[in-house]
Amino acid sequence: MAITITMGIQKGGCGKSTTTGILSYLLQEDGYRVLAIDMDSQGNLTELLSEQPSNEFIEKSVLEAMQYNDVKSYIVPISENLDLLPATNFLATLPRWIYTGKTYTGETIPFSGNPSLILDQVLEQVRDDYDFIIIDTPPSLSEQTTNALCASEYVVVLYESSNWCYSAIPNFMDSVVSANEFGNRDTKVIGILRTLNDVRRTDAKAFNEMIEEDYPNDVFQTVITRKAPTGRLALYGFNENPELRQALDQYKSFYKELIARVKGQ
Repeated sequence: MAITITMGIQKGGCGKSTTTGILSYLLQEDGYRVLAIDMDSQGNLTELLSEQPSNEFIEKSVLEAMQYNDVKSYIVPISENLDLLPATNFLATLPRWIYTGKTYTGETIPFSGNPSLILDQVLEQVRDDYDFIIIDTPPSLSEQTTNALCASEYVVVLYESSNWCYSAIPNFMDSVVSANEFGNRDTKVIGILRTLNDVRRTDAKAFNEMIEEDYPNDVFQTVITRKAPTGRLALYGFNENPELRQALDQYKSFYKELIARVKGQ
């Protein structure tokens, strides 16, 4: 049965989509069967992995998978070991459907049940098909984020070394605790990944040290720094990218740490 990991923090610009895409890529390169799920209506993970505009997946996305209780019909093959459950901007209408039964197409699909467990329940259809399910989340504590957390055994918290991200951590940690209490998957934080570190800034160094002092057992030793090849990954993708090795290099140590923690649980 798949191990499900959500990448999250309720702040934008912390590298969630890039990290989710890279982790999914590294896992499938290692021979694991991977399903990447985009739970962010911006569709950045969808575009990174599919190399297509997210609007190409209107009416063929994770939203419809949840509304029609049918995951397999909406899975997009990316490579031999990697599949994608894409997102479009209409994923932002998930709360309206949950609370009114109205979809963005005008159709009525009545919803009943726990609004935080929709994704968890539909993923039961495919958990045995994969080794890992990796979920990207939006920069908010929304129904999309809550569903991702409640569908996951593990959560990687993305931490960009800044005051606003530092202040966001406690609330997100509380959300993981709530998912553990109200969900069915014993959800827990597997680690805090320090991302987009600017080595030229002394305040960034200070915030990295502060989070390590606050959560000494949670932070990964790997610190992801800002590098141009990683930033251009959204432009060049994973195929025929001359900078791919440089883009992925520093994430490989994080990948090894993560796998060691998962296997050590």
